[in-house]
Amino acid sequence: MKIVQLLPELNEGGVERGVVELNRELVRRGHESVVISAGGRQASQIEVDGGRHVTFDVCSKNPLTAFQRVRGLRRLLRELAPDILHARSRVPAWLAWLANRRLQIPFVTTVHGFNSVNAYSRVMTFGDRVICVSGAIRDHVRRHYDVPEEKLVVIPRGVDLDAFDPNRVDREFMTRFRAEHRLEGRWVVTAVGRITQLKDYETFIRAIGELGRQRPEAVGLIVGGVREDKRDYFASLQRLVTELGLEDRIVFAGSQQRIAEIYALSDVVVSSSKKPESFGRAAAEALAMNVPVVASRHGGVLDIVREGQTGFLFAPGDDAELARQIMRAAGLDRSGLRKMVEENFSLEMMVDRTRAVYADLGCGQGSS
Repeated sequence: MKIVQLLPELNEGGVERGVVELNRELVRRGHESVVISAGGRQASQIEVDGGRHVTFDVCSKNPLTAFQRVRGLRRLLRELAPDILHARSRVPAWLAWLANRRLQIPFVTTVHGFNSVNAYSRVMTFGDRVICVSGAIRDHVRRHYDVPEEKLVVIPRGVDLDAFDPNRVDREFMTRFRAEHRLEGRWVVTAVGRITQLKDYETFIRAIGELGRQRPEAVGLIVGGVREDKRDYFASLQRLVTELGLEDRIVFAGSQQRIAEIYALSDVVVSSSKKPESFGRAAAEALAMNVPVVASRHGGVLDIVREGQTGFLFAPGDDAELARQIMRAAGLDRSGLRKMVEENFSLEMMVDRTRAVYADLGCGQGSS
């Protein structure tokens, strides 16, 4: 079976990561995988993993070039002759849907986020099957669009359990990281994600301040890069740390590659997003490393954080409740956390369910 995935670009982000992982796993299972995008840092990884990357402008929102690009994409699809088209974002979905009207290739879309509700976003419901990355996303689509129930399928994003394995961490890196950021002997509460207002790091920082009364050894570790347009926001977080006298209790570690190791050295992982997240990959990855999670009570993370079992939830923006829930999470039994991810959110499960969608459209399972 030949599958073509389409997305705007291949730089950083959850959609990009999912495409790269699915490409790799499809190839491992004997399928032919093609990814169409405008390019980016991860484009070469598609071919390293055995797939094919085709550079084509499915990114620009310029309506003046849209029909020219539709014609070009139609020619490209005729040449590729795929069994499945799988669009992962709105511009590629519009271009693919229009190009495919004559070709009639089975068409799949994945709704990755809480897109604004309008005619532009509706294209993500045009697939012969509409994959939703969480129950919350499925409910969003149901609430706002008239989509036949049989077209909707929930397939959570999958965690690579080989990459996030407590028994495979780099202990030397963990030792160096602890020393560099003065984490030895500290009780580490970690938040992972780019520095952006949506992550609500203000609430996280204030909660660490609240914890100081009960756990003076607690330290808040923030792991995430700062884009140029977020420099002012980052400066405001640094000012807040100073105002609260938390210079010794908040660590900004910047962008990091060894995220599994950082989870492994953490006592609790927090997701304090003020806006509902479509899935909650960081929460699932942390649980795969046997680390309990405290998260905002909304969005896709509600599928992952089970109160009193894998972690606790708090009202978005409520730093006092967040501090209390972090303390409760510290007492959870960690032994079954990874098992929950293995049974519900593994990459293998995601790939198998996606292939089943393809098969349901009459394309067959192909190699296995």
